[in-house]
Amino acid sequence: MVRRSLMAVAAAAALTTVLSACSSNTKAPSMADVAPVQVYAAGSLREALTEIARQHEARTGQPVALTFGASGLLRERIEKGEPAQVFASADTDHPQRLAARGGWQTPTVFTRNALCALTSEQISATPETLLATLLRADVRVGTSTPRADPSGDYAWALFRKADGVRPGAFAQLDAKALKLTGGADSPKPPAGRGTYAWVMDQRQADVFLTYCTNAVAAQAEVPRLRVVQLPAALQVGAAYGLTVRSDAPAPAATFAQTLLQPSAQAVLQRLGFGKP
Repeated sequence: MVRRSLMAVAAAAALTTVLSACSSNTKAPSMADVAPVQVYAAGSLREALTEIARQHEARTGQPVALTFGASGLLRERIEKGEPAQVFASADTDHPQRLAARGGWQTPTVFTRNALCALTSEQISATPETLLATLLRADVRVGTSTPRADPSGDYAWALFRKADGVRPGAFAQLDAKALKLTGGADSPKPPAGRGTYAWVMDQRQADVFLTYCTNAVAAQAEVPRLRVVQLPAALQVGAAYGLTVRSDAPAPAATFAQTLLQPSAQAVLQRLGFGKP
């Protein structure tokens, strides 16, 4: 009986040793060990998505890798095989084109934006005088690049609306607009500089048509710049589309859903974006 008791104690001790060794060799996976969700997003979302992604990482332990750029150029990169799992575009057309090719889900609108005019301090424009200002021969009008960047497409939508207000305006604006950003070969600002603040600080344009969120951020960086709202007749809204690769791992869909949740929406709206 004594011998059996001693054997039982020895066996228990051995088992405890084994379990202790296993426990010491097993670590909970760190963020460095987990594959990040690959998110490709419009450049105008940089500040908002950076904040939302960091909140998501802190809450879930799931890392998020963010790639920003002009939505049309990002779509082309995805079509050429880059490993995006979530695509947040500044329009619905580019994500819809991915979905139509197959392999991507039907896009969902997750936030909205609008165009504003960002002007130099030498331009005195109001919403009521903005169109006349844009049409002046001595005023250089900057835009992003259509088809590559939805901001450029929205600018041309504004030009078409302008033609309804003042016949001939489209031809004038189409001919004079300077496509300064958003293209594959567009000059990039120095590190730490916002694109639109830099363009205007370099006096490459007198008026730049861009998202209101971009205009406000540029003014914060270069306070002498002015932000002018568009009059009702020229207003152009921007619906931002969100899509997920069909075969993406579950964390990608989880992050996409996060963008629709109140905490993420609060970040977007605090930075000037609109409700879906």
